[in-house]
Amino acid sequence: MGFLPRLRHSSRVMSEAAVSQRQALKQPGAAGRTAFTVLVAISFCHLLNDMMQSLLPALYPMLKTSYALSFGEIGFLTFTFQVTASLLQPIIGSYTDRTPRPYSLAAGMGFTLVGLLLLAFAGSYALLLLAAALIGTGSSVFHPESSRVARMASGGQHGLAQSVFQVGGNVGSAAGPLLAAFIVLPHGQSSVAWFSLTAMLGMFVLFNVGHWYKAHGMARLKPLAAAAGTPGSKKVAGAIAVLLALIFSKYFYLASLTSYYTFYLINRFHVSVQNAQLHLFVFLAAVAFGTIIGGPLGDRVGRKYIIWASILGVLPFSLLLPHANLFWTGVLTVPIGVILASAFPAIVVYAQELLPGRTGTVAGLFFGFAFGMGGIGAAVLGKLADAFGIDTVYEVCAFLPLIGLLAALLPDVEHRRARALPA
Repeated sequence: MGFLPRLRHSSRVMSEAAVSQRQALKQPGAAGRTAFTVLVAISFCHLLNDMMQSLLPALYPMLKTSYALSFGEIGFLTFTFQVTASLLQPIIGSYTDRTPRPYSLAAGMGFTLVGLLLLAFAGSYALLLLAAALIGTGSSVFHPESSRVARMASGGQHGLAQSVFQVGGNVGSAAGPLLAAFIVLPHGQSSVAWFSLTAMLGMFVLFNVGHWYKAHGMARLKPLAAAAGTPGSKKVAGAIAVLLALIFSKYFYLASLTSYYTFYLINRFHVSVQNAQLHLFVFLAAVAFGTIIGGPLGDRVGRKYIIWASILGVLPFSLLLPHANLFWTGVLTVPIGVILASAFPAIVVYAQELLPGRTGTVAGLFFGFAFGMGGIGAAVLGKLADAFGIDTVYEVCAFLPLIGLLAALLPDVEHRRARALPA
């Protein structure tokens, strides 16, 4: 073959490779069809995981009375759980990027199992802290690895996959207060031990997910890791910093509701504990709905715009909340939950596109930072409530969504990557 024919052959091969790469990024089935069975399994385990974890804050009113705890000590319980999870998650995510561990998900659920049993029979504040730390350790293993599995199973529909995965956790978090209100509160702290059965169920399902991960999942990430067209390293670092600031805003505000909303309702409107738990359930259900719509909307209209709208768009409602009566307080928490929650699936996938091939590191960083901010927020806001009253917490936190203005600094990753691909 002469030089010119070889050149034409090479050009044709390069052109076909470029078309294949463009299709791999644009077609959902390029890395395999979306594995909905795996997504449903991992979402179900996320439901079980976060349901068990949400029992801890749902028990706060009972624990506060039983152990004579201050708001500051309540906040430190949340701090222990969430900071334990946040410190380990990026480490685990980075490690499993280099050395995948398909069965680590089942092992992580084992930590949650032990933590639940200890929570059920703890006789002192120190043991409550240890139980919270063990549950946090289970979370630190579960979230980065299960987020990786969701991306493996996505078939290119990354936002949809993250939403399906994350909504399981939101539904579990919403169910926790209901279970606490109707099972744990009437039957006492020891009834938490019954939920160890759900941990065992989760371990069984995750062991089978581990089989799929080992046989099929790792191969699915390889073509996705080769995606090109991300911004330069300085712009990536700046974008990650902006995303972390948005996570700070979101989870500091969420901490005010997940940890102290029941106390706020009881103190301001003199409702019963069960009534307050039902209000918390309505808010958490709204969070679940926001999560399930956030990812697909990001796939359709662009993740940057969803991030911008979801963080800043909650501001009018957060400003009104401290001045509303009981009825309107319940109403306002619905759009707050929906709008604010729609950001997180978009943020995670946006960051994974900024750092292709580092799925676990990104998931660990963002889930870990989110938990850490929730923990620090709970501790700081607990001290604020002790010093100035629970109402002050919501008056101060109302302005946190203003940080959403930083979303204007994010690069447009989708358009940049599309331009980077050859025509």
